[in-house]
Amino acid sequence: MVERFLRQAIDLAAANVKERRGRPFGAVLVKDDRVIATGVNEVEATRDPTAHAELQAIRAASRVLAAPRLDGCVMYASGHPCPMCLSAMYLTGVSTVYCAFSIEAAEPYGLSTAAIYSQFAQAADQRTLRVHCIPVCDAAELYGPWLKQGAG
Repeated sequence: MVERFLRQAIDLAAANVKERRGRPFGAVLVKDDRVIATGVNEVEATRDPTAHAELQAIRAASRVLAAPRLDGCVMYASGHPCPMCLSAMYLTGVSTVYCAFSIEAAEPYGLSTAAIYSQFAQAADQRTLRVHCIPVCDAAELYGPWLKQGAG
C-alpha cells in the first residue's frame, strides 16, 4: 500500500514537471487507505512560495473533510517535506509521513532543504532569521476574547 501511494506521488511530480514545468514534487493525502486529496508544487505557476505539493494537498483535504484537523491522515510525498510543510503536518494532525526521496537525494539537484533544517537546530540567537517579540499590550487583550468564545 505504501509503495502504491508513493508511486502516485512520484507520478504527480513527474507530470508536474512535464505538463506544467513546475518543480518535481507531488503529494497524496490518505485517510483509511483512501485518497482524500493530492497536490503538486505550484510555486512557479502561482508565484506563491507556499504552494508546495504537501500544502496544496493539505488545503484540498481540509476542504474535502470540511475541517482544519487532519487527524488520522497519512502523507505520501515524492520528496522529504521541507520544514514549512512538515510544520503544517504537525499543526493539522497528520499522523505519518512517507517520502520516496531523502533530503540527501535532492541535494545534487538543488532541491534540498537541509540548510533550513540546520537553522532550526541552532539556538534562536544564532539563526539568520531573527524573531523579535515586542508586546504592546497584555496578551489577554487579544487572546482572552478568543478563549471566551470557547475556542481551543
